[in-house]
Amino acid sequence: MRTNTNRLIAWALLASMPLMSSVYATNIGTGTVVGSGALNTTINWNDTYTAWSASGSNILTVTAKIQPTLNMTISGSTVGVIDLGTLSAANYQTGSVDIEVGTNATNGASVTAKSGNGGLKNGADVINSLGTDGIPDSYKFSSALVAGSDSAFSWTAIASLNVEVVDNTTAHTLYTYARPQSLSANIDDFKFSVSAKPDAQSPAGSYSDTVTISVTGNF
Repeated sequence: MRTNTNRLIAWALLASMPLMSSVYATNIGTGTVVGSGALNTTINWNDTYTAWSASGSNILTVTAKIQPTLNMTISGSTVGVIDLGTLSAANYQTGSVDIEVGTNATNGASVTAKSGNGGLKNGADVINSLGTDGIPDSYKFSSALVAGSDSAFSWTAIASLNVEVVDNTTAHTLYTYARPQSLSANIDDFKFSVSAKPDAQSPAGSYSDTVTISVTGNF
């Protein structure tokens, strides 16, 4: 009788074990997800993780710089000199130089010429169109385009000066181009010319003028 009772108790215990294991999961440790910091939980048998994803964005600022450039080249038979030779009251004597400009200025560049004497001068005698010395002679600056544009931009270059020089304060505009342009090896953007014609009564002597050529970049 006792033996049968013990067997019934043993079978009852064995029958109850699956029921207990289905209610209480077995703890086998803890798990973490590196980098998220959001998961730190006990891991049990048959645990499942819900699928998840993350996204984000960052803004990068890229910077760069281009240094400004402005160059001018003047050519002529003798660098720095325009020799008009021997003047005659019968005709204008003209000398010229070719000028090349290169710049990366947004609004291009302009070139001016200013007389240092207000005419060709020999002591107190001056060759210009003013009659203050009682002599109607002439001294002129002029400019003209030579070649096509050296620029990738479509713009019109201007070089059309033709003026009597009568003072040493006016900077006469020889050339303008309103966009960047390259400095060509061929010095041919425009031609700057100086012309003089004395009167038959203009005093003999050696005359000269100092002309300042200036280039300005419009950055």
